[in-house]
Amino acid sequence: MKKQIKNQMKLEFDSISENESFARVVVAAFLTQANPTLEEVADVKTAVSEAVTNAIIHGYEGGVHTVTIEARLDGQQLELEISDTGVGIPDVEKAMEPMYTTKPELERSGMGFLFMEAFMDEIQVDSKPGKGTRVRMQKLLGKRME
Repeated sequence: MKKQIKNQMKLEFDSISENESFARVVVAAFLTQANPTLEEVADVKTAVSEAVTNAIIHGYEGGVHTVTIEARLDGQQLELEISDTGVGIPDVEKAMEPMYTTKPELERSGMGFLFMEAFMDEIQVDSKPGKGTRVRMQKLLGKRME
């Protein structure tokens, strides 16, 4: 019988672009205890990259503040929460539309939320202008045939 893993971690880091890859690697290392497939690791890393990049570029608009990642494993269920206390999103529904970007001058594709939705099982975005944004994502790991 497989042992049920219950574990959690919290990571806080400066909102500089160099920390995007750091965040990806930390989350990937954390979730390996659930024995995910390589594809699942890649999916989660992509979703984390998109959420962290959004916080850095859109949330803090170039200022250096704190991005927080909380991760929880309950058996094979991974829950991620990536948050900032930046400018927030006035219209979350609009922001989640494919190709929508508030920074076209930076050649942003407007596909970040779409990628998060594609690579994770669930995504929920909560945001308040002037207060920041919280992206919650879930993914069931180890779906391969036993």
